[in-house]
Amino acid sequence: MTNWIQRWNEGEIGWHREVPNSKLIEFIDHLQLKATDTVFVPLCGKSVDMLYLLEQGYQVIGVELSTIAVEQFFSENSIPFEVFQEPDFVVYQSDKLRIYCGDYFKLNAKHLASVVAVYDRAALIALPTGLRVKYAQHLYAIIAKGCRVLLLTLNYPQSQISGPPFAVNQEEVLSLYENGFECQLLQCFNDLENEPKFQRENVDFIEKATYCLRKY
Repeated sequence: MTNWIQRWNEGEIGWHREVPNSKLIEFIDHLQLKATDTVFVPLCGKSVDMLYLLEQGYQVIGVELSTIAVEQFFSENSIPFEVFQEPDFVVYQSDKLRIYCGDYFKLNAKHLASVVAVYDRAALIALPTGLRVKYAQHLYAIIAKGCRVLLLTLNYPQSQISGPPFAVNQEEVLSLYENGFECQLLQCFNDLENEPKFQRENVDFIEKATYCLRKY
């Protein structure tokens, strides 16, 4: 993940958006959340999607490798916080938000004991093939039975443009999560007209998909 740190250091964060993701807003009800429930956001960066979840009254736990990303999230949103050290992590804590700054793969089930849902907008697709397998297996290991996952992916001809974000098709999603998760495809559509970067590279298509998973 050295490249990830380098991108944050150099401000190359083209994936970051200033408004909450429309698919989170559209499909959040599939997570079946109750007031004050806790949502886990892996590889959270400084995503304002976390702010949206907090504004809905939910608790949020994030994990992020880049200190820059975490500190920018709190400063840009004027959220007071405390910092303390745990084994493997520097922890940034506010009233309803905790972000573990460190390696996602060092998280364990105790860290996420209160979590009932996961929101993955750009974690899975940020990882190359081998790490995606490890990522999905680790997620299964650290979340509780019955936990739901709202997963957003992209699929496009990987041969036409390099990632990240990487292309992940429906077949791969089903393969990654077939052991231990129910998987429902909520939506899949070609959105090339709204992706100028992919248009400039003459990519044939870019499918955006939304899934709801449930650990059984």
